[in-house]
Amino acid sequence: MQIAKDTVVTLHYQMYDAEGKLLDKTDEPIAYLHGGYDNILPLVEEALQGKGKGDSIDVTMTAEDAFGEFEPELVRVEERSVFPMEVEVGMMFEADDPETGDVLLFRVTEIEGTQVTVDANHPFAGQTVRFVGKVEDVRAAQAEEISHGHVHGAHGHQH
Repeated sequence: MQIAKDTVVTLHYQMYDAEGKLLDKTDEPIAYLHGGYDNILPLVEEALQGKGKGDSIDVTMTAEDAFGEFEPELVRVEERSVFPMEVEVGMMFEADDPETGDVLLFRVTEIEGTQVTVDANHPFAGQTVRFVGKVEDVRAAQAEEISHGHVHGAHGHQH
């Protein structure tokens, strides 16, 4: 079976920065619903179109096409007193954006004295990213997966 709209694609991947440093990789394969459901980076989805089990892709994306440009306004310094006592670098917190009302996911990047620096940028924002993937399996999506817009079951979303 070839990858097309409304197929479930299972794959392994590695992502590298512009210097070839490994940024991320799968230990277990991931599964996503193919066909414009925003479950994977658009240029990766485009490269996978028409591929089949055992096929590989190698896609290099600019920051804009990958995880977005780094936005300095998404980095904030807050008083440590607004965080739980056990705050540590790497912890994640949700907070409302006062300008847009959107909920942002912030990652603690630095703790110094009474100040905690948090960042809502994706960790790979501002970077050129190379995505190398290998298709492990392709199957037709179930009607419920299509209506929900994501994969269910192994390597997918559990309800």
